[in-house]
Amino acid sequence: MTAAARAIRLGTRASQLARWQTAHIASILRTANPELTCSEVTLSTEGDRDDRTPLPEIGGKGVFTEALEAALRAGQIDVAVHSLKDVPVEDTPGLVLAALCFRTDPRDVVIAPDRATLAALPHGARVGTCSTRRSAQLLALRPDLSLAALRGNVDTRVRKALDGEYDAIVIAAAGVTRLGLGGAVTEYLPLERMLPAPGQGALAVQCRADDPDVLALVRALDDPEVRATTEAERAFLEGLGGGCAAPIAAHARVEDSAAGQRVALRGLVAALDGTRVIRVEAAGAAGHARAVGLQLAADARLQGAEALL
Repeated sequence: MTAAARAIRLGTRASQLARWQTAHIASILRTANPELTCSEVTLSTEGDRDDRTPLPEIGGKGVFTEALEAALRAGQIDVAVHSLKDVPVEDTPGLVLAALCFRTDPRDVVIAPDRATLAALPHGARVGTCSTRRSAQLLALRPDLSLAALRGNVDTRVRKALDGEYDAIVIAAAGVTRLGLGGAVTEYLPLERMLPAPGQGALAVQCRADDPDVLALVRALDDPEVRATTEAERAFLEGLGGGCAAPIAAHARVEDSAAGQRVALRGLVAALDGTRVIRVEAAGAAGHARAVGLQLAADARLQGAEALL
């Protein structure tokens, strides 16, 4: 390791979850490189500054990542740690997602103050969510629900649910479990009922493309299975031209086959009101995960997905 790489600055959002994720990456880096010094730089993003406006109205793409990417390009930080589902599918010039890693449970969960499951919620129950993807799938399952905007950090959203501001909320399992709040979960929604956002549950570690020392450190964290599955999911999103605010869902897994490892991908596109849901599936070689995702997006378009976006 060169002297320049013995100390790195990791950029993070200010939320409790973001700081947990950044501290986790720093800990792994230090364990692998005992001589390494890691410091945390907290940055404010557009999505953090406005925690009331629904994300589609703010703009959706990059609201949680642009500030960190700007700091990377300016040399104020050496690494940015993101929740992969927040990262736009478009490449950022000069930057690279050097590690896709540490994926935990990709499912969504229900948190209800009276411990009611989704099926047991009363007619017209007020359910909080910050996602058009979740909203569309919830309405497809329960068109009687009254959906309400839910913003704020994970711990804030959980507190709002437990305080009875909503009959239930639906959020990602990953953030809840990483913050040790799993005891609040009423129900883990199976993938057959609620397909997650592309990349949900995975971390992305981003660096400058022209910083070989830091790239070498971070690339050691890359998980080939996480990269293959999330590349397929994000390619499905890319092929549909959708952003973080579009009613698009995808989940992939790696399977062993006689011809080697393959990626099995499921995708979904839904009308915002849940009245129409297009489901598609495909599989292909893990080494060609992006092509699998793009082909599945083309299949969804053939079934009328474009009219729903």
